[in-house]
Amino acid sequence: GACGNNLRECDVVLKIGKRVENYLKAAGVETKLVQVDGLNAIANAANYWGADYFVSIHCNSYNTSANGTETYCYAKGTTAEKLANSIHARIVKNFPELTNRGVKTASYSVLRNTKMPACLVETAFIDNVHDAKILVEREDDFARAIACGVTDFLGIKPDIIDQPTKNICPTCGREL
Repeated sequence: GACGNNLRECDVVLKIGKRVENYLKAAGVETKLVQVDGLNAIANAANYWGADYFVSIHCNSYNTSANGTETYCYAKGTTAEKLANSIHARIVKNFPELTNRGVKTASYSVLRNTKMPACLVETAFIDNVHDAKILVEREDDFARAIACGVTDFLGIKPDIIDQPTKNICPTCGREL
């Protein structure tokens, strides 16, 4: 995966993913978390499990000046796009300091090769100093936003995700 600012994508997204998993399990959503080399292996695992939905969490990287958050689905007008929009809306709401790069379509292997609606979340740019700082300092906020996006999509309103235990501003997501 991507690297930058003394961070490795695999480490950052595993921390976020574990937190997402914990929040979703607390909300009553069955989850399975996998991180292996090879995106085809990950798609195959989701297909084997018979997952209803698939969310792939990543950190973007480009040229140290690109920044922001974006979410991908395979095709417009699909359930996957609705899932992507739901998650993306929560990230944008909770991270107004990140550039909103939108929900886009792409033919990434995890989107193309999964049998269930799938989306890919690019949380922020790991090689951008500003974005990397946010990735490190607010990993729980990313996890909460992703989990809330999933529960919004599913029509579940669990207080455990939406109500942080620490004193957080509901508008900007920063600790008060």
